[in-house]
Amino acid sequence: MAKVDVLLGLQWGDEGKGKIVDVLTPNYDMVARFQGGPNAGHTLHFDGKKYVLRSIPSGIFQKDTINVVGNGVVLDPVRFIEEAKELQKSGCSVKDKLRIARKAHLILPTHRLLDAANEKALKGSKIGTTGRGIGPTYTDKTARYGVRVGEIEGDFDKAYNTAKERHLARLAAMGEMPDLTDLEKEYFDAIEQLKTFKLIDCEYEINAALHDGKKVLAEGAQGSMLDVDYGTYPFVTSSNTIASGCCTGLGIAPQQIGHVFGIFKAYCTRVGAGPFPTELQDEVGHEMAVRGAEFGAVTGRPRRCGWIDLVALKYTIMLSGVTDLIMMKSDVLDTFKEIKACRAYRVNGKETQRVPFHFTDDDSIEPIYDTIPGWQCDLTAVTREADFPAAFRNYIAYLENALGCPIKIVSVGPDRKQTIVR
Repeated sequence: MAKVDVLLGLQWGDEGKGKIVDVLTPNYDMVARFQGGPNAGHTLHFDGKKYVLRSIPSGIFQKDTINVVGNGVVLDPVRFIEEAKELQKSGCSVKDKLRIARKAHLILPTHRLLDAANEKALKGSKIGTTGRGIGPTYTDKTARYGVRVGEIEGDFDKAYNTAKERHLARLAAMGEMPDLTDLEKEYFDAIEQLKTFKLIDCEYEINAALHDGKKVLAEGAQGSMLDVDYGTYPFVTSSNTIASGCCTGLGIAPQQIGHVFGIFKAYCTRVGAGPFPTELQDEVGHEMAVRGAEFGAVTGRPRRCGWIDLVALKYTIMLSGVTDLIMMKSDVLDTFKEIKACRAYRVNGKETQRVPFHFTDDDSIEPIYDTIPGWQCDLTAVTREADFPAAFRNYIAYLENALGCPIKIVSVGPDRKQTIVR
């Protein structure tokens, strides 16, 4: 029986998962998204074009690869249909290659309204959500009030209206009285189009594929430090972004997991609110943002930038049992004379290499840095490991030693061709 390989982001998201999935997918028969929703944008660059995938797995461009939206995903029909149409315009046969789990939960228009109202009510303590209804949808799921994709095959109106009335009562209690006329017209048009896609019992389909020896790649969204249980709570997403989320999000057993690919940037970024010990609010951080084009693929929000955080990276490597590391955006550091890496924190005067429980914006977490010489040359034209400058090789060796895990792939630019397998 074959194994499921898992691909995860190890930081606060935006590590470059879309590109790497696209690079790896020629080796797989099936690519499956196992959590998250349209708040996560995976960006792919090839043939001079840019594509941003929000709900559809990144293997959709591979000719013979089946793509699965797993039951751990929350799906917004409106955003999904928009995304599918854009891909179809580019010549991608989405319906032929895409399967959607019946047990995936649907984002309703009122979920988005609740998201905005909840964030508004937090005032100065905002979480920094994308406002796409992700949190309220997962809340309904765990409260056993959710509406699942499979409902569109039955009496969907009843399921929808029951949920809507509950949401409207909550919105009214918060002083919100929305007009849903336009939102519902758009939504129900999308539901009719969603009915034309192939719905599956994800757990059976994936296990059958494994039994037949098919190679499956599970694609995570967001980053491990945003995991609802192990991330920087409460500044987290609403799902499990670490490897264990793959089991519940697709319906596979833990022993079916094979390689765990962990993706990280050669530096670090974060979008929205929340702790970020190595953040640089100076010219160095600004240069990283400019060189790395650090703006959210979905929201357009600028990303906060800083040096690589090895404490957090070792933590997420441990949580997911990462077997292979993949380093992205190495070229962004090309111009720096010196590069820093946070090897430990100082918390309340004591040095530690553990992520503390009280990890909030108010904590006094001082990063302790090692300084590594920069390579100060252009990596974007490098096509093989033998041509890496010595200083860059030293940086890779330093990271592998500190993290205790091999870096198998290095990205030196946004195009799929700018990817070097070591």
